Amino acid sequence: MKYKIKGPRENQTFVNTRSYQKLLSTFKKLSKNRGQIVHVVGAPGTGKSSNIYAAVDRLGLNFYEAKLPLSSPDLTGGDVYQLMVNSMKEDLDVKSSADLFYELNKFDAVLFADQFHDYHCLDEECVGFSQWTGYVGAEPFKFYLTCIREYFKHRSDFKRVNLVLQTAWRVGEKDNKKDLFADYGVLSRVAVTVLGIPFTVVEISYSQEETINIVKSHLNVTSDEVRQSIKKYGNKPRFICQALKDGS
Repeated sequence: MKYKIKGPRENQTFVNTRSYQKLLSTFKKLSKNRGQIVHVVGAPGTGKSSNIYAAVDRLGLNFYEAKLPLSSPDLTGGDVYQLMVNSMKEDLDVKSSADLFYELNKFDAVLFADQFHDYHCLDEECVGFSQWTGYVGAEPFKFYLTCIREYFKHRSDFKRVNLVLQTAWRVGEKDNKKDLFADYGVLSRVAVTVLGIPFTVVEISYSQEETINIVKSHLNVTSDEVRQSIKKYGNKPRFICQALKDGS
């Protein structure tokens, strides 16, 4: 999509919101503390990546962004986990897990965002993690279980590293996937609350007025036009911008 950014340099238009201020406040702690795990959640189209990149740029944080180019949609959860680790080792020019943790400790945080979830947007020949989760049935659960197992196995090492995860859990049919943390009403509120027990959670969501301001920062439209689109798409600026641009 045109209004989906792929990095901080594309974040040329950004509107300050309450969610962004909460994210800023959370990220300020990253350079002073270690062992933090921050989940950034929000419905598709709310601009989780835009907020993350804007906060990183504003604070001048030294982030390492993990990348996950997959060669096939038919990989197992174990394959994907190993590719994730190998990608970071290759990126940081290390061989062992100990050296990998040593290098990651040099950063304010390790970010798992669009270059992890949607690498296919950067390279059409690759499969992105978000695409992979729609192809392979239960394999994503095996991937997450492997991550949890390795976290507890190397817990002392993870205490020296901050993690920021742009978090989504897509469920449903391939053509009608919804996000567990945003699209299921009360169930989503419970899921976010439970996630917030062991971790820090920042939710990206907007009031109607904030949505109007964001859309108008991108397009020459009236507030009434944006309100009509909000009735159809909700407070999801990316989807509204695309729809208004396309005239739909």
